[in-house]
Amino acid sequence: MIKKIIISACLLFSFVSFAQEGTASPYSFFGIGDVRYKGTADVRSMAGVALEQDSIHLNLDNPSSYANLKFTTFSVGGSYNTTKLKSDTESASTRRTTLDYLAVGLPLGKFGVGFGLIPYSSVGYKITSLAEDATQNNSRFNGSGGLNKVFFGVGYKITPSLSLGADVHYNFGKIQTNSLEFITNVPIGTRELNSVDLSGVNFNVGLMYQTKINSKLTFFSSMAYTLESTLSTENTRNIDTVIYNSNYDLVVVDSSDKLVTKTDLRLPSKITFGAGIGRPRNWLIGGQVSLRNSGSLASIYNKLSNVSYQKQEKYSIGGYFIPKYNTFSGYAKRITYRGGLKYEKTGLVVNNQSINDIGITLGLGMPITGSFSNINFGFELGKKGTTSSNLVQENYAVFSVGMSLNDRWFVKRKFD
Repeated sequence: MIKKIIISACLLFSFVSFAQEGTASPYSFFGIGDVRYKGTADVRSMAGVALEQDSIHLNLDNPSSYANLKFTTFSVGGSYNTTKLKSDTESASTRRTTLDYLAVGLPLGKFGVGFGLIPYSSVGYKITSLAEDATQNNSRFNGSGGLNKVFFGVGYKITPSLSLGADVHYNFGKIQTNSLEFITNVPIGTRELNSVDLSGVNFNVGLMYQTKINSKLTFFSSMAYTLESTLSTENTRNIDTVIYNSNYDLVVVDSSDKLVTKTDLRLPSKITFGAGIGRPRNWLIGGQVSLRNSGSLASIYNKLSNVSYQKQEKYSIGGYFIPKYNTFSGYAKRITYRGGLKYEKTGLVVNNQSINDIGITLGLGMPITGSFSNINFGFELGKKGTTSSNLVQENYAVFSVGMSLNDRWFVKRKFD
């Protein structure tokens, strides 16, 4: 049954992941867009903290975790995001529903493998600026697209307490932007179109270690490192003279030759490490820190003098509690209750203002009776950006759901 679900979900995910517009953030104009992948639903509801060597959940942020799987695991998740955009003078609300990840993990003795697809970042903004007088231009900007990742990783259990892993990601995608300007009472305007194709490869390595402190407490730790890589871009630019006809449709009256420019973006290295204490299958609390260098993320169409990139920092505290995971009575006692707090400096600096993100997360892991599978629900409430220096603040709420389906594959039959 799980095989049929995987095939159906893969087909649906492949179609939707390229068609969806995954963000409405004005900050998605910069760099490679708004990085919206925050981990699987269970990890996200703990603010990204994932320290335990889990046997039934996929941890897509640390490839060493694949070595701990006991069952073939299929993981898929999506989210519903509602955001209020606010400046000093105006406000607007947006809503988005997205598919966030699809992955499969296979246990192979001391080894484990994982592979899948992640829509990593999204571009999706629409901004209109109307002139206050005849000396100013009316402007309209919009963008769409983003970056996707296909990955394959291997984990190996060196000892019962220590596992090592590595994975490779192939990055690909397309970003399209449209900038339109009209002078008040003048019917002819100018439009600039940019279409950017992105591609590249990056590598990650990881370690996970846990050991007993005493008969009741266990120490958990995790470390992952992403190597610096290059993302190749090819930008095609068109500058057109346009006019609105009687039906208010935009018509091109003159078009310049296409300008094709190739640029290499530098995706910076990143290190993530965390530690915590707890009792397996009962409770865990821990902290995690992620540090990423500044990199070189500006392409020809979004390189601005008032924008720069600095080191990215993310600090998280999170954990879970299961009252009694193996009880046969009282379903509520087998539910996993999760929570966390996060603070992130995104690395983007606009008008000398660092764009930061702070949030609180909650979640529930609902076991499917008669199996090791579960459905995970998450809720995240947070704030990104600021209204200072003519910028935009985003107050967001995210509802996420993920399925972790487990089954035994490759089991040799005892009877023919």
